[in-house]
Amino acid sequence: MIEEIGETEATEETEAAILAGGCFWGMQDLLRRIPTVSSTRVGYTGGDVQRPTYESHGTHAEAIEIVFDPKLLSYRQILEFFFRIHDPTTRNRQGSNIGTRYRSAIFYLSQAQRHTAEATIVDLDASGVLPSPVVTTIEPAGQFWEAEAEHQGYLERHPAARACRHIRPGWRWSAASDPGIA
Repeated sequence: MIEEIGETEATEETEAAILAGGCFWGMQDLLRRIPTVSSTRVGYTGGDVQRPTYESHGTHAEAIEIVFDPKLLSYRQILEFFFRIHDPTTRNRQGSNIGTRYRSAIFYLSQAQRHTAEATIVDLDASGVLPSPVVTTIEPAGQFWEAEAEHQGYLERHPAARACRHIRPGWRWSAASDPGIA
């Protein structure tokens, strides 16, 4: 299904993942640091507006596209780290940010990704490390609308800005949830 998206930067040697977990600036800042991630970009997906913008995006989620080498980093590892950097137990909310733009969602690009996402959530719920069940939705990927240039790499360009994502210190439910960043 990657070809249907048309805008992904994945190649035959790489794989893309599209995830939403609230503030896309903070997610991008953390995910881009994983040594085997080749690129990231923020945008909007999963909603009802054509050509969404930051100010007008309807029901789209703030999302991030991650391109990585699956020989060096698995999709499961990406998902385990994703669950470590946001709260997957609150529906349409991350902290004080409320609305569908801040929902937790996995937008799968293949049936293999869908099955991996489902299994990862089952395993995370069974682990007991979260206080409530995971409410992250698993949805087929649709059009990924790249966010405006000023939102790409925002925290990299504005290091003094308040980061809206943090890695949960010492939180691990599997060895894979630490892909090698501090």
